[in-house]
Amino acid sequence: MSQPREALDLLSDCANCFGLCCVALPFARSADFAVDKDAGKPCANLRTDFSCGIHANLRERGFSGCTVFDCFGAGQKVSQVTFDGRDWRQAPGTARQMFDVFPVMRQLHELLWYLNEALGLPAARSIRGDLRRAYDDVDGRTRGSAEELAALNVPAIRAEVNELLLRTSELVRARVPGKKKNHRGADLMGARLKGADLRGANLRGAYLIAANLENADLRDADLIGADLRDANLRGADLTGSIFLTQAQLNAAKGDAATKIPPALTRPAHW
Repeated sequence: MSQPREALDLLSDCANCFGLCCVALPFARSADFAVDKDAGKPCANLRTDFSCGIHANLRERGFSGCTVFDCFGAGQKVSQVTFDGRDWRQAPGTARQMFDVFPVMRQLHELLWYLNEALGLPAARSIRGDLRRAYDDVDGRTRGSAEELAALNVPAIRAEVNELLLRTSELVRARVPGKKKNHRGADLMGARLKGADLRGANLRGAYLIAANLENADLRDADLIGADLRDANLRGADLTGSIFLTQAQLNAAKGDAATKIPPALTRPAHW
């Protein structure tokens, strides 16, 4: 399925980014990263052309966390729009500001991803005008100067958008017959949910780390912010699930039988 232009602008394009996720963000030695790295310090695997020297073997080399991360297109926006193609190596005076702006842009682009999805949902037709105005407002903010971006009150923006996303979720899940489960923010780490009926469930912000969701019915479920690290999604049906991101899928474990939304890609490691 082809995606609308808005969605294409929200897909990571590493070729047009200055390796910002490999520099701006910190990571700690863990199961996800082989070494410690401070924010603002280039990863040792970052090449001079901003590509990754071990991209084809990240998981084998202990950097599975890199294969999970998704900037929603924020990297190329900061690199090519906010800083007009001036990279932090050629213009070192921009580095500190560029690295500070990147996490802000990433959050704004994540909101745009959710709003773009909501705009395409037939069930949300009644609030489409509000969704479009919110999308245009956030999109306009992403095109501000570095100083304007750094000064944004991102939590306030997220709170406003979240109200619309909640209304969208309610409209979508209301179309599912029967009583829906509410596991919003629930601690379901390691839960045994094999074959569970979670159709239309509210799983917003649920902790599903290492949960067994094999063959579970997650159709039309709200998965915004759900932590799916190492969750077993083999054979699960995620058809019509809303606000699921590529990063969440990348962090989980699935197989060829897992049914995923058309806007997302089946992870290569499944």
